[in-house]
Amino acid sequence: MKVKLHKGDITQVKADVIVNAANSSLLGGGGVDGAIHRAAGRELLDECKNIGGCPTGEARITKAYNLPCKHVIHTVGPIWRGGMKNESNLLQACYQNSLKLADDYKLESIVFPNISTGIYGYPKEEAAKIAIDTVYKNITKFKYLKDIIFCVFDDANYDIYLDLMKDIR
Repeated sequence: MKVKLHKGDITQVKADVIVNAANSSLLGGGGVDGAIHRAAGRELLDECKNIGGCPTGEARITKAYNLPCKHVIHTVGPIWRGGMKNESNLLQACYQNSLKLADDYKLESIVFPNISTGIYGYPKEEAAKIAIDTVYKNITKFKYLKDIIFCVFDDANYDIYLDLMKDIR
């Protein structure tokens, strides 16, 4: 299995599934969520309406419609409240549940954004550590997943991930 780092627009990455840092309604929003909904088209919103939402830490899967992937996994990250409201466990659950769902659907490649680090305010370096640690702790559990990609949009996050991943490679 390969773990990769990519800087760019997650809606343009070719993979079996991309992960959406969604809100609990799954009906679109700002940041990554808004970009994914806009790129996928109206059908994604229609399918999400039928799901009925998603609790924090859990994940749901839909078709990808106009995106260059097969599916979208929607996961709801925690809102940062100073680290005293179980945020780290909930963020870890986002990654674990997304990975498990991708493997359950026999998908070989998954792309993650920076979950909870936008308007939810999770500290970027702490969130990146949780993401990377969770992936590497679970890497041997999956039968189908072969490529895990962390997709970051800006230089600051790219540098954080690059630094944290340098000792693992």
